[in-house]
Amino acid sequence: MNQAGPPTASRLGEALNPGVSRRELWAWAMYDFANSGYTTVVLTTVFSAYFVGVVAAGRDWGTLAFTSALSFSYLVVMLTMPTLGARADATARRRRFLFISTAGCCVGTALLALAGPNDIALALIALAFSNYCFCVGESLIAAFLPELAKPEALGRVSGWGWSFGYFGGMLTLGLSLVLATRGEAAGLPAQAYVPWVMLLTAGVFALAAVPSFLFLRERAPATHRPSEGMLQRLATAWHDTRNHFPDFHRLLFCGALYQAGIAVVVTLAAVYATEAMGFTMAQTMMLVFTVNIAAAAGAFFFGHVQDRIGHKPALGVTLAGWILMVLVAWAATEAWVFWLAATLAGLCMGTSQSAGRAMCGALAPPRRLAEFFSLWTFAIQLAAVIGPLCYGLVTWVSGGNHRLALLFTGSFFVLGLLVLARVDFARGMRARQRAIDAEPASAGLAA
Repeated sequence: MNQAGPPTASRLGEALNPGVSRRELWAWAMYDFANSGYTTVVLTTVFSAYFVGVVAAGRDWGTLAFTSALSFSYLVVMLTMPTLGARADATARRRRFLFISTAGCCVGTALLALAGPNDIALALIALAFSNYCFCVGESLIAAFLPELAKPEALGRVSGWGWSFGYFGGMLTLGLSLVLATRGEAAGLPAQAYVPWVMLLTAGVFALAAVPSFLFLRERAPATHRPSEGMLQRLATAWHDTRNHFPDFHRLLFCGALYQAGIAVVVTLAAVYATEAMGFTMAQTMMLVFTVNIAAAAGAFFFGHVQDRIGHKPALGVTLAGWILMVLVAWAATEAWVFWLAATLAGLCMGTSQSAGRAMCGALAPPRRLAEFFSLWTFAIQLAAVIGPLCYGLVTWVSGGNHRLALLFTGSFFVLGLLVLARVDFARGMRARQRAIDAEPASAGLAA
């Protein structure tokens, strides 16, 4: 059952909880497929460069404005997601919240098509809004994982979703490149074809997400917990994990640390490739494809390894891989060595993100899945602010030394590995079971 290989019908049946169909698993994985195009096209490759070069017209503060808008949206996610997650659990309406956030991201992405030269305010508002909605949806879809997969198969099922998602990102990027290439060949300026790329990205997201709303089921009953203020809900959830789920609490710290390093790779890989390695735009685009292919393979196959060796050892292996990747990239002076580092980064990215989601699902109490995954989202968004900011500060202080900044990034993975060593997974599972036992018998998950 744990052998690596395609998820055949028999393997799917063994991995899923009773009552979960293969169609429902496919519908859940389709959301990863749908939303990956947003990060790949909007954040990593096309719109980031378009904003700095066209919308901001090459102004010195263009990059700062772009990253500040994203940081603001991450901050709002950090403050509001625990409240939204608790409300979704209280009303048993995670799918409705998921639909609203998806619609918001698609609308925000489509609005980016209206941003032309000097439309800075419109671009930044649409960017912050779409990214906020994206993050909310990503947290909510992850909360369905423990209901779909058996505890011993969380790694595999999470990996299937992540790997499927990377292919969705590559599909949207590939279609976008066709539009961009044809536009450039016709001699058109970027503002003539990038808006169509944004509309394409929004359309693919909306269309591919439809199965998730049609076939995903709400299984967890409403908790009917009283609503609280935003900061009060955040403080309450944080207090609960620290006192009653200490190993989940440590996992949040671990996630915040290593995800800070991943945020640097996702946000600044193209910058490092051009500034430190002298890559052309074409080489950088190929680099993105390489990273995505490696990430898809890593997430898919390593999920089987994770279920075999355990969540904590699997995550530890991936963090060690990240440290190795940073050292290889830091030492790279020839292009082929940096390509090797990029491949390692892709493998580690797929495995670490999948492993973290699966470990979170294994430790979260069943009736508070949306709330606990919202805390995981809080940690990830905190990392998205801290990681790139630290990279930027190191390059600024060092006079533009990107190699030193990358080496400093490796410290996030080292610290994450040290915190992971303090996570007692067995004790965390016992805490989860105590939470289950404390609930009335009628409040269990539906079969």
